[in-house]
Amino acid sequence: MSNEETLDGNRNTEKIVECVPNFSEGADRDKVEAIVRAMRVDGVHLLDYSLDADHNRSVVTIAGSPEAVVEAAVRGAGKAAELIDLTRQSGVHPRIGAADVIPFVPVSGVSLVQCVLLARQAGLAIWRRFGVPVYFYEAAASRPDRVNLEDVRRGQFEGLQRESVRDTRRQPDVGGPELHATAGASAVGARKFLIAYNIYLASGGTAEAVSLARSIAKEIRASGGGLFGVKAMGVMANGRAQVSMNITDFHKTPMTRLHAAVAEIAARHGVEIAEGEVIGLIPEQAYEPNADWVRQTLQFDPEEKILERRLRHPLNWP
Repeated sequence: MSNEETLDGNRNTEKIVECVPNFSEGADRDKVEAIVRAMRVDGVHLLDYSLDADHNRSVVTIAGSPEAVVEAAVRGAGKAAELIDLTRQSGVHPRIGAADVIPFVPVSGVSLVQCVLLARQAGLAIWRRFGVPVYFYEAAASRPDRVNLEDVRRGQFEGLQRESVRDTRRQPDVGGPELHATAGASAVGARKFLIAYNIYLASGGTAEAVSLARSIAKEIRASGGGLFGVKAMGVMANGRAQVSMNITDFHKTPMTRLHAAVAEIAARHGVEIAEGEVIGLIPEQAYEPNADWVRQTLQFDPEEKILERRLRHPLNWP
């Protein structure tokens, strides 16, 4: 895609960057909305935010001019460091920081390489203003062993807190070597579009069901020889077994293919899949109006869940 094209192929010189920070708080709505309010900057639109108490995680989607989006993301990281204490936080989702992951994504008029520069700028500001060290990942990674987020997050906050002062290979790219005592570190990166998609199993939340969800995740994820660009884990969420997935290349692995693969593996074990959920937004090109995954996704309103449409009608800031 050229720098002058939007996602749907129309020429557009307006520079728009998306940022999807993930914060390690999914139970306290007041805290999450305080973080979101801190991100209000002229030139930035609020497109989506959601909370998940079991994952103990919130995902915020903003978009706008590059400089304004960087400032909004940095402010959000600072407010998260103020409000979230990882020494008292737990959830099923891995994390290393209060503002755990901050990816910059090109939408129009901006290249992935330019988003790398934005990520570096944001990471430096987060350290200088708030004393939270930063690891750069994906396209912004300065080392090959930090391209994959799961490698950066190995050991989570508790493990990284110990290892960063003992092992030079685990030290942050900016700041440190000690992590922030309560806010940990942030992974700041640049990447293409990622779709966060979860499917529940119809067999409830028994130990056997969660074990099956983990087996399905192991079989479908790319690192285990499964589907290209798919990251997955099996968890207990909302009292039920869930296959929690990230799709990093929806062109090569469309949602339809992923949904069918999960359904087929579950059926081999005599279990049906239940509803799915999309966390955050998806690009227009990933939308398949008549697909099974759309019909089985809870409260999927294209006007609210598709990035290009939401950009035309952003949310009000809390």
